[in-house]
Amino acid sequence: MADRHARRVELRGVRHHFTVGGAAVPALDDVDLTIEPGEFVTLAGPSGCGKTTLLRLLAGFMPPSEGTVSVGGSTIRGPGEDRGVVFQQPTLFPWLSVRGNVELGPRLRGVPARERQAVADEFLRLVGLGDFADHRPYELSGGMQQRCQIARVLANEPDIVLMDEPFGALDALTRERLQEELLEIWRATGRTILFITHSVDEAVFLGSRVLVMSPRPGRIVLDEPAALPAQDARRDEAYVALCEQVRTAIQVPVTT
Repeated sequence: MADRHARRVELRGVRHHFTVGGAAVPALDDVDLTIEPGEFVTLAGPSGCGKTTLLRLLAGFMPPSEGTVSVGGSTIRGPGEDRGVVFQQPTLFPWLSVRGNVELGPRLRGVPARERQAVADEFLRLVGLGDFADHRPYELSGGMQQRCQIARVLANEPDIVLMDEPFGALDALTRERLQEELLEIWRATGRTILFITHSVDEAVFLGSRVLVMSPRPGRIVLDEPAALPAQDARRDEAYVALCEQVRTAIQVPVTT
């Protein structure tokens, strides 16, 4: 239990602004958030509300202007092996094989060749790419490239997986298939996931907990559990009701 507690994510009094033309442009305002180990948290909101900014703070790509961002009680000072990021567009190295891409993190950590190949093959099987280990990324479809990117992040054994609209550029059928596969991966690995999306449907279908942010400067205006059935979730009345609740929260303007 102590190890699981060590992976808790906490944001306290977080504010962030960017400087544009010498003027401060607020992106986040007074965000308080706790994500427990093993949660699948989805974050929705209108364009420009600060969703990606929040994810980048958690990734350690930049510090907040005010407040604290921590994992396991330790303030985040930069990127770390405990956090992995899956971007909207695959960031695979074209000169490496699919297996070589997935092995990259363990190789940089000094994991012996035989062990890291076994790890890579395990996660490639998990994402359904076991038969494509020796292919190059450009030989894969867009959906398969995203699966490879997910496998590469998981192979580095992060406690927390941060996903920034990873399915946004995919066609509808591929997107739905990868949503199902991601849920299976989450159930199999127990990783903590924060998933950014513009899609109300995706947020409610994937999340064990759904957050909505207000228009800029972003604040959390909805925080709801999403305890939906594993099968036929989209046909469940609770799914329809939560979609409507999320949609309404996104559309309601916030007054200061």
